[in-house]
Amino acid sequence: MAIKFNIDPDITKASTLPSSFYKDPDIFEAIKQKIFYRSWQWIGDSHKVRSKGTAYPFVLLRDFLEEPMLLTKDKEGEIHCLSNVCTHRGNLVISDTGSYKKLICGYHGRRFSLNGNFEHMPEFKETKNFPGPCDNLHDFPLRQWGPLLFAGLSPVFDFQTVIDKMNQRVGFMSFDKLVHDPKRDKNYVINAHWALYCDNYLEGFHIPFVHDDLNAVLDYGDYETICFDHCNVQIGYAEGSEDIFDLPEGHIDHGKNIAAYYFWVFPNMMFNFYPWGLSVNLVQPIQLHKTRVSFVTYVIDPEKLDKGAGAGLDKVEMEDEAVVEGVHKGIRSHYYKAGRFSPTREQGVHHFHSLLATFMNRESL
Repeated sequence: MAIKFNIDPDITKASTLPSSFYKDPDIFEAIKQKIFYRSWQWIGDSHKVRSKGTAYPFVLLRDFLEEPMLLTKDKEGEIHCLSNVCTHRGNLVISDTGSYKKLICGYHGRRFSLNGNFEHMPEFKETKNFPGPCDNLHDFPLRQWGPLLFAGLSPVFDFQTVIDKMNQRVGFMSFDKLVHDPKRDKNYVINAHWALYCDNYLEGFHIPFVHDDLNAVLDYGDYETICFDHCNVQIGYAEGSEDIFDLPEGHIDHGKNIAAYYFWVFPNMMFNFYPWGLSVNLVQPIQLHKTRVSFVTYVIDPEKLDKGAGAGLDKVEMEDEAVVEGVHKGIRSHYYKAGRFSPTREQGVHHFHSLLATFMNRESL
């Protein structure tokens, strides 16, 4: 019988997910279908297919989902997210980023247009009821927010609702000026369950105890978490009036000294906005005990870099990793079953656990 998870909607009564969620290999395997196949992933930015006729192959969540995918920009300038698996015998259609007039499988010559439609196959004239819709490359749902691209395998919610919530607070920023700074990108491998990393991100409760430098620039007393359907935002208020957003009149937070907006999007994405730009954090499961966290940096105002809440991110990450790995070791204990939530400081974690329970309790695809 499948395990059912229950998170009381009343945070004052609720307990966390049981420790088995983080320890059971069968649950870890079920997470692929029940959570990651039914949600969205950040897949990079539109600069990967800057020109018409460009195709960019990639693997969605390498070492976990291992789904071969393909970004293309057709001759009309429309971006598509397609399966990179030939509908004949399952070969990868292309292996290298480049300019393509057509997508042609190198195994038996099956040809597709850049929007994924089947066009030609040698030696198939005698095949009956051919071609059919199943001979086209699968076209995955795709959403674009500024230059940022998001795709889903079989998502159960519309990502536009998430974009709309984020736009309420950061839509005033000049997204067209976002410049990727690959020198600041980093990948970390953490010896812990991926959801524990998200748990830690989703509360500012630990900041005074773990992050001395960050605590010095944020006003812990005013730290705020606001939850929406499939995302939430933590608002970091500055201790002073320096290194804050210049919020326009009419903005929902106009007049407040805000140093950072920390957006989390279910199940594993973080979009951290600072006055200097954006740090994207993608939490990628590898194994039950191993997680890859990727930091990707986009800069709008270089003069504001390395100041305020957006400074010293590598040090903050090292501090977070130490705590998360400690929790991962601790919950292996036979005597730890679950914990309780702080109603004032752990609304984001309660929100995350509620969504995890909802998705895990649904029937399989």
